[in-house]
Amino acid sequence: MSPILLLSIVLQIACCVHVIRTGRPMYWIFILLVFSYIAVAIYFFAEILPGMRNDPGARRVVRKVAAKIDPEREKRHASRQFGLSDTQANRRRLAEESLVSGDFQQAAELYQGALKGLYETDPETMLGLAKAQFGLGQPQQARRTLDALIAANPNYRSKDGHLLYARTVEASGDMPAALHEYENVVQGYPGEEARARYGSLLVRSGDTGKAKEIFNEILTRSAAAPKYYQREQREWIDAAKRELASLR
Repeated sequence: MSPILLLSIVLQIACCVHVIRTGRPMYWIFILLVFSYIAVAIYFFAEILPGMRNDPGARRVVRKVAAKIDPEREKRHASRQFGLSDTQANRRRLAEESLVSGDFQQAAELYQGALKGLYETDPETMLGLAKAQFGLGQPQQARRTLDALIAANPNYRSKDGHLLYARTVEASGDMPAALHEYENVVQGYPGEEARARYGSLLVRSGDTGKAKEIFNEILTRSAAAPKYYQREQREWIDAAKRELASLR
C-alpha cells in the first residue's frame, strides 16, 4: 500500500471518528469515505476549525505552534498597537511580549514608564519590572523592586513573584535567607522549578541529604502526573535526575 493511500485512510478514519464522537450529521461519513483528501480538507475547515476557535485548549495549541513558526509575531502585533495608541494596556502587553522574547531592556523601559499615576504601585507591573531587571543581570535592583511591591501591596500573592524573590536573594549571596525563601515558595508552587532550584541550593550549602529528598520528590510527583505535565516540566525533571546522579 502506498504511503499516500495509507495517509488518506488514516485521515478518513480520524474524521469519521470525530463525526461520531461529536454528533455531526452522519452524511459526513459517506462524503469522507467517497471523496478522500478533498472531503477531509472540507470537513476540517467546515467542522473542526470553527470549533477550535471556541476551545481554549485548542487555541493554546495553535498559539504554541504559531510561536514556534514565528516567535516574534505577537511582539510585532503588540508593537504596532502600542505605536497606534500608548495606553496602559498596550504598553503592558508590549512589555510582556518583550519579556517573552528576551528583550529585557525594552521590557524594563516599558514597565518603568507604566509605573505612574494610578498605576504607580500596580503589583503586576512592578513584578514585570523586577523580572526584566533580573533578566538584565540586576538582581539587587530586582529585589528592591520586589521589596517595594510588597510594601505597597501587602496582600498581593504571586508564586512566580515569590520564586523570583528567592532567586534575587540567592544571587545576592545570602544563602541562609535564600534557603528560607525557597523552603516557603515550594509549598504549593505549581510546577517543579522551585523544588529543583531549592534542591540545587541545598547541594551547594552542603545539605545533600535534604537535597536528595527534594529531587526524589520531583521524580515521584512527576511520575504520578499526567503526560502533559511531564512534558511541561521536562527541564526540571531532567535537572533532578542529573543532580541525583551526581550525588551518587
